[in-house]
Amino acid sequence: HAIAVMLFDSVAFKNVVSNGLVLDKNGNKMSKRLGNGVDPFETLEKYGPDATRWYMISNAQPWDNLKFNTEGIAEVQRKFFGTLYNTYSFFALYANIDGFHFKEEEVPFAQRPELDRWILSLLNSLVKDVDACYADYEPTRATRMIQDFVSEHLSNWYVRLSRRRFWKGDYTQDKISAYQTLYTCLDTLSRLIAPVAPFFADQLFSDLNAASGREQHDSVHLAFFPKANEQYIDKNLEQQMQLAQDISSMVLSLRKKVNIRVRQPLKRIMVPVLDEVQRKQMDAIRELVLAEVNVEEMQYLDEDAGILVKRVKPNFKALGPKAGGLMKQLAEKASTMSQQDIAQLEKNESFTFDLNGTAFEMQAEDVEIVSEDIPGWQVVNMGRLTVALDTTITPELKEKGLAREVINRIQNIRKDKGLEVTDRITVKIQAPDLVRRSVTNNLDYIRAEVLAASLELVDNMTDADAVSVEVDENVNILTTVNKYANGY
Repeated sequence: HAIAVMLFDSVAFKNVVSNGLVLDKNGNKMSKRLGNGVDPFETLEKYGPDATRWYMISNAQPWDNLKFNTEGIAEVQRKFFGTLYNTYSFFALYANIDGFHFKEEEVPFAQRPELDRWILSLLNSLVKDVDACYADYEPTRATRMIQDFVSEHLSNWYVRLSRRRFWKGDYTQDKISAYQTLYTCLDTLSRLIAPVAPFFADQLFSDLNAASGREQHDSVHLAFFPKANEQYIDKNLEQQMQLAQDISSMVLSLRKKVNIRVRQPLKRIMVPVLDEVQRKQMDAIRELVLAEVNVEEMQYLDEDAGILVKRVKPNFKALGPKAGGLMKQLAEKASTMSQQDIAQLEKNESFTFDLNGTAFEMQAEDVEIVSEDIPGWQVVNMGRLTVALDTTITPELKEKGLAREVINRIQNIRKDKGLEVTDRITVKIQAPDLVRRSVTNNLDYIRAEVLAASLELVDNMTDADAVSVEVDENVNILTTVNKYANGY
């Protein structure tokens, strides 16, 4: 079925997506008397029809009342359409640099890197689910699925982890695979969002097709709705990558808790493994996670390692209706569970208690499992996952962290000067001893990251355009960044 049929069948479309009542943001009926009405034409003029429509459809099921708040439309503009636009802009920037027009033979799916196969698996799962939602008159579920894919998976994970593939190295099969994969994601998304965001979708579709010429249709609304390729869907890979995302999120939350920037390398994390399946999954994602959270080592813990001490906190709201009069006994039993009992609960996702001759099965979702912090470590739990982070910063780690901070400041100066991403530069730095040692010991790494043809440490900065920047708390450097006159 063509997208145009879904979009322009006005009678059916109007009946499907109309809301119960459009209320104000506080849930009150809009009226002239209360002065809480919203001028639809002013709203459309300010926010545009696509963002307004997407907000209304994604915010409430068609048969439910809608609490209308223009701040919600602004959030849709920023978080969804802004993220999708920035993803396309990133693709277009590097595709133009490398001259990518999708003229090469498609890289076979089996030969693509795991990260590409994962996002394509997730994309085809999305196509399958969104198509089913549209068919079942569930546009709210469909738009929320698309939002989640764009923000959490495509932009915040795939593009970020693939960034170096686009701007580093020669035009190899790996880079071509990255371009083809991201192009496919963007093209498919333009078709998925077309029934709800017709103007944005048509622009995205047209811009992609203008460069590739792969599509014979002039408009996304004349093109066919995508069909899921079941052969590309790998649920095990999706679960494996979700595990990587969860662990990374947990480690980053621990960093934030103790105010340690991600650019500061740390030594290790410890993760208890519950079974051999989880161990194999951890092996597969180990390097990806370590790179993402900027930690050097991942250590596995067995159940009997005795390093992490866990305890169970009953969820009284969940357990109360189930346990009834046994609630007090159950809470006492749960608080005295051994480490072996807790491990069994995590592994089997249930544990059976004997309460004065009455068997009671407690589910994992009925409790919260927490781990006690170890001196020098931070610990966090999420469902069956536990992660401990070593927060000790050695002098060697401090140097590496400062090197990354220096790279970040140089890149910011490059951007402020309007230099192209491919421009090579010359750099001079005047810095205190701690930063000088860091730069000296990480010189090749810094030069490669910022595309520096030369990087010079000086005792006295005489350049008039030198910029003072802070690289650590109360630690400043003077630096100059200029385009390398002789090019490559």
